[in-house]
Amino acid sequence: MHKQIFVNLPTRNLPAARAFFEAMGYSFNPQFSNDAGACLVLGDNLFAMMLSEPFFQGFARKPIADAREVTEVLVCLSCESRAEVDELVAKAVAAGGSAPRPPVDHGFMYGHGFEDLDGHVWELAYMDASAAGNPTKDA
Repeated sequence: MHKQIFVNLPTRNLPAARAFFEAMGYSFNPQFSNDAGACLVLGDNLFAMMLSEPFFQGFARKPIADAREVTEVLVCLSCESRAEVDELVAKAVAAGGSAPRPPVDHGFMYGHGFEDLDGHVWELAYMDASAAGNPTKDA
């Protein structure tokens, strides 16, 4: 099985993208960051590489999607509580992002999300495995 994940996302303005996520309380790994890209630390083994569009294009054969106009990916992060979901959305909006839809409550799962400065969609979810009747929640 895989040990880590690095989601690569293009950004039009790397310094602004860094400031946005830092305002939300996230940090960047300096070992994997420079003027062309920055390694956003999302968890112990979870990372998003925020890459300047010219640098990103060097890895892609197809045109870069403008995430403000089309949805190219939905990145979903788990949260420890409903309150954490709401707090992160509030921080994203305060930092210049947007919350294009209201939260969704499915009983066992609560979700909300935001769009960052480049229009990438970040979904946030809290799941209560016991409310879902998941017999493998402790597995």
